[in-house]
Amino acid sequence: MFHAQLLSLFPEFFTSPLACSIPKRAIAAGLASVDCMQIRDFATDKHHKVDDLSYGGGPGMVMKPEPVVAAITEARRRDPGTHVVMLTPSGRQFTQKKALEYVDKGHLTLLCGRYEGFDERICDYVDEQLSLGDYVLSGGEPAAMCVLDAVIRLLPGVLGSSESAVLDSFSEEGILDWPHYTRPEEFDGKKVPAVLLSGNHGEIEKWRREQSQLRSRRRRERGS
Repeated sequence: MFHAQLLSLFPEFFTSPLACSIPKRAIAAGLASVDCMQIRDFATDKHHKVDDLSYGGGPGMVMKPEPVVAAITEARRRDPGTHVVMLTPSGRQFTQKKALEYVDKGHLTLLCGRYEGFDERICDYVDEQLSLGDYVLSGGEPAAMCVLDAVIRLLPGVLGSSESAVLDSFSEEGILDWPHYTRPEEFDGKKVPAVLLSGNHGEIEKWRREQSQLRSRRRRERGS
């Protein structure tokens, strides 16, 4: 079973996403388990303070090392084999290849930040720093849920078709999925490509491959 831990100041963020669609199905089937931990519970002062002003000045608050490191330590105690990942804009960009690596690890802890980010010394207590891309979110929770969703859908037995995950966009590095069509055969004057109606599986496979490569090339040309 794949086991994930989510360290967050807002663990309630995950309640709804984990209770619907593929994550819900995976958890109900016993293929994945997810535990949420409230970082504030590890603050030792009477106000349960988890942030403070930045040395050197500047706007915003910074997450304190004491409660965050204590939460990481507890996560490692509960699951000694876990791989601890800090969600941060300065981390390495998340990819489909990385999602597959996490599936192989089988144990994952995602650390969600808030405010201006983490005290830099916390970085010494994680295994990896990860980013969804070059933009800023209100916190690490949306990023963590994206990572978790991408990983869970790759677990054996989660998707209805064993081929679905294999044929996803980016299953081959940098290659997008081909265009998909369903009924009706014609909609608003636009028809399904004739090759998909031909029944010639060799030609269909060739067309799909060409379309994947064309889409991927256009994406690179746009620089997106």
